[in-house]
Amino acid sequence: MTPNPAFFESLLIAAALGQLAVAALNLRLEAILGWKPHLETLPPLMREVFVVHKWFISITLVIFATLTLRFAGEIASGASSLGRWLAAAIGIFWAIRTVIQWCYYGRDNWRGKGRETAVHWILTLVYGGWTALYLFCAFR
Repeated sequence: MTPNPAFFESLLIAAALGQLAVAALNLRLEAILGWKPHLETLPPLMREVFVVHKWFISITLVIFATLTLRFAGEIASGASSLGRWLAAAIGIFWAIRTVIQWCYYGRDNWRGKGRETAVHWILTLVYGGWTALYLFCAFR
């Protein structure tokens, strides 16, 4: 049985909308996580690097989302080598991010804390789902 490209196109559109949401939330990290007072105590260069990285991660996610929205049909069908390469690149990006969720962040940040544990697992499932979706579209 061949997978239905329309189904995967719908999943890709949902993933793109999710990436736009993550990009927007990323720009508000200081407020969401209460980091503003801590960032103000950093040396100016460290604070500036944080802000630049925050913006460039958000810009990258907006690019991924925009390309996915524009080319969801081509990515889902697997008919275009460019679509497969794009899906592979985005899938690898999210695979690395999923691994980072478990291997870089310390468990003390979430273990035993209800809300933080829930967010940790939600991010793992969402990022892992995006990994699986894009890589499936790239390599099927």
